[in-house]
Amino acid sequence: MKHSTTPQTRRGHRGGPARHIGRTLALVLPVVLVLSGTLAVTRVNWTGSPSGSVLAASDVSSAEAPAKTVTRAPQDVLRDQLMTELQKENPGVVLTHLQQAVNGHPSLAEHCTSIARALGRAAVRIYGASRAQSYARPVCDTAFASGVLAAHS
Repeated sequence: MKHSTTPQTRRGHRGGPARHIGRTLALVLPVVLVLSGTLAVTRVNWTGSPSGSVLAASDVSSAEAPAKTVTRAPQDVLRDQLMTELQKENPGVVLTHLQQAVNGHPSLAEHCTSIARALGRAAVRIYGASRAQSYARPVCDTAFASGVLAAHS
């Protein structure tokens, strides 16, 4: 039997269909992942009121599945409750409830200022600057008043 000393090569064949599919996936897969991630993102409602919420495609699919338990930080829960209450009650009542919550749970004290400022900004949108300012009082070191001022400026 005679063996050839020259290596045999495949002419015009560079990896076959598996390599072609692999290259195509390497180019297309990142684009698909970015687009699907972008479409899954919902618009964030920074006002704290549920009226401007947007339902995304990802929310529809999760509505069919059993609800997942989402643990929210206590300060976020308190802020959302107070923002909702501000739609129904005057800022004076809401500020009293903020102070009571901080007194009852001292760990919320470090978040009191940011919550009061958010309430001040929301109060300006609901009541106008001068009426919102009339409810200002020294809850959380006048943070409510600074939120009113920031929203009015």
